[in-house]
Amino acid sequence: MNVQCTRALLIILITSGGCAAATQQNQVDPTNRALQLSADLPFGPLKRQLQSCAENPFYKTEFSIAHRGAPLGYPEHTREGYEAAAAMGAGVIECDVTFTKDLALVCRHSQCDLHRTTNILQTDHANSCSEGFTAAGIDASGSPRPATARCCTSDITLSQYRDLCGRRDIVNNTATTVAQYLSDPGSDLVENSVSCGTLMTHDESIRLFDTLGVAFTPELKAPMVLMPYAGMTQENYASRLIEAYQVADIDPQRVYPQSFDVNDVLYWIARHPDFGDQAVFLDPRGRDRNFVASLEDMQRLKAAGINIIAPPLPMLLVVDDNDELAPSPYAKFAQQAGLDIITWTFESGQASNPDNWLYANLPGYIQREGQSLEVLHALAEKVGIAGIFSDWPGTVTYYANCFGLVENDDR
Repeated sequence: MNVQCTRALLIILITSGGCAAATQQNQVDPTNRALQLSADLPFGPLKRQLQSCAENPFYKTEFSIAHRGAPLGYPEHTREGYEAAAAMGAGVIECDVTFTKDLALVCRHSQCDLHRTTNILQTDHANSCSEGFTAAGIDASGSPRPATARCCTSDITLSQYRDLCGRRDIVNNTATTVAQYLSDPGSDLVENSVSCGTLMTHDESIRLFDTLGVAFTPELKAPMVLMPYAGMTQENYASRLIEAYQVADIDPQRVYPQSFDVNDVLYWIARHPDFGDQAVFLDPRGRDRNFVASLEDMQRLKAAGINIIAPPLPMLLVVDDNDELAPSPYAKFAQQAGLDIITWTFESGQASNPDNWLYANLPGYIQREGQSLEVLHALAEKVGIAGIFSDWPGTVTYYANCFGLVENDDR
């Protein structure tokens, strides 16, 4: 996630050999989504720059981090979604790591999301789910009751997991049948939708990402079963994630392990310092209404060995008295403490939707979807983030190339 040459220098260096790893052979296609979104922007420097670089070559960048792959158009945490993210220029791809009943590490956003992100309810393995499908209806008080189910990776074995198809995380909560519940309206971003995505184990994701030439950001997901589980403690679980990269002989500098539990991060720093040096603390405290950021808190994190902090978008920006986007106190304190900042998640839901909590602290600012690019620009230029997770990484790749956030990549 280190920016080593600016866009202005990149074109010169391509011809002179400096950042010449960026050649025609490793150009990427970020898709035209960013260009389409830029049409929503008012006329000005941001719009001009984004539209002026449309015909330029584009290259992968670690500023663009693929969140679950490319879930705006592909089933999340599937080979197809990961490959699409790499083709769009994501320089870092995420595998959210959880475990099966027989303790195999697999890529899922949550331990208990199989009923949403796979077709398990349409298979014989539905009988293994913690809670089977219950149709929507009316509860005893006369209020609508949504359709429900609960299927966890810990409900099934690795062999059963391999039988499943990945699907986009979209369900119909008013459904009265499984078929209705799993109906998918499709995505305008993908011409031929993937109906059966290939699920991945953690080990398989490592091999794939290495082949794709990208960096790794595995997230140790919070267990949704009591730990220890089948003899595996939380520490064992955290170590197994790291050991998978050691066995695969992956350079630790290519790996950004992450967790919402600061104790996991501190454990990696203490027990696996070569990986812990760039472990990412996914700071969950922004959803606590009583949390108040302070410089002392950031300095404590830095003193504990944490170098990268990753809060959600709303923790980093505010609208100032001039109705302009500005760094939040949280962002300023993190900068002052010497912490690198990445953030999440760009293009997760409609930015112009007032119910999208990722923009909740920017009331009334975003009126059109394309203004999310103004948020991205403020995060890059004013906050100085090192990278951003995105559900469609091509948009961030496009922006990063237009504004010089493409690093020399000799891998």
